[in-house]
Amino acid sequence: MTAKYEDRVVISGVGRSDIGRRLGRSELDLAVQASRDAIRDSGLSPADIDGIIAWPGETPAPSGFTGPAALRVSDALALGPLTYHGAWTEGASQLAGLMAACHAVASGAARHVLVFRSTCEASGQGGGGRSSAHPVDTGGITGHLQWLRPFGAVSAAHWMALMGTRYVHDYGLRPEQLGWVAVNARAHAGLTPYAVYRDPITIDDYLASRIITSPFRLYDCDVPADAAIAFVISAAETAPDLPNPVGVEAIGAAFDGRPYWDQFRHSTDMAAHAAARHLWSRTDLTLDDVDVANLYDGFSFITLCWLEALGFCGPGEAGSYVEGRHNIRLGAKIPLNTGGGQLSGGRVHAHSLLYESCLQVRGECAERQVPGAEVALTSAGAGPLGGTLLVTKAR
Repeated sequence: MTAKYEDRVVISGVGRSDIGRRLGRSELDLAVQASRDAIRDSGLSPADIDGIIAWPGETPAPSGFTGPAALRVSDALALGPLTYHGAWTEGASQLAGLMAACHAVASGAARHVLVFRSTCEASGQGGGGRSSAHPVDTGGITGHLQWLRPFGAVSAAHWMALMGTRYVHDYGLRPEQLGWVAVNARAHAGLTPYAVYRDPITIDDYLASRIITSPFRLYDCDVPADAAIAFVISAAETAPDLPNPVGVEAIGAAFDGRPYWDQFRHSTDMAAHAAARHLWSRTDLTLDDVDVANLYDGFSFITLCWLEALGFCGPGEAGSYVEGRHNIRLGAKIPLNTGGGQLSGGRVHAHSLLYESCLQVRGECAERQVPGAEVALTSAGAGPLGGTLLVTKAR
């Protein structure tokens, strides 16, 4: 593989705040805690940070969704001077801000960029319900929502359920097969001290849980949380002076479909397939080299889509692949969502998945550590959002 921009960057630090259902703290407070943790972990000081990106930043949204603006966090941390800053509300996936930070560092626009995601969605929903089921609704029903809202499709739970129903029709996916994704996440969350839900569940528990939007049951849906995750992206040339950098082997962010949640060419296509093809085109590594996978699980069905898109199994085979946990549990060839994912660990929109991947290749996951893990795969997004990262133990 010829030289690529990913070779010019490393993830020099990772950090997280406290994570819980309703912590009674502000998004800014959580963002500052996670950011300080990431900067400290990188071995740098706030004065070394010359770039900052928020995902998604302060945009119109229900209470607790967006987190603070980048410059508010910069001010709280006394960063600077900054040569690169902003929010990243659009892009390949929820990890688009981190991808943009890699671009900035690789181009020389900045040397050390702080990226964070902060949310208080659990608290925002805890006072009597959300003001809206989708962020852009606060500005009126526009765009693709004008074709969905009149039919009661008010959130991703409905949009993805339509795709899931079609998948069941096409491939005969059984409820208990889908349930193994949730059972697996909870089993791994039990080994993750900061996961929101850690008590084990069985397939019988899963089948007994209430339907949210058919075919999704309660345990198929990720868990709103109060939390923040942060990363520091640094120039690769600084790696010898950093305590524990993680290499960025490849980023896949291609998109070749229509930018709508309801206009996919196939029930599992979405943006995942283009992003997956792009990822594998940017590395000489293959799936056989991957030691652990942390794949997006906003709903368990999305994880099945990513498994097929990334090549773990063929079209329509994901249900059989996850059944019984034989291929996805700790001890399998490629364990899946080792930190509990978003189904049990808490929804931080894929940032927690990348956080877990970094810890795995650094060998810092204690009871849930995958022995000898050197390559970790992370995916983010659903619908028109799709992004992938392959991270490695720094060479």
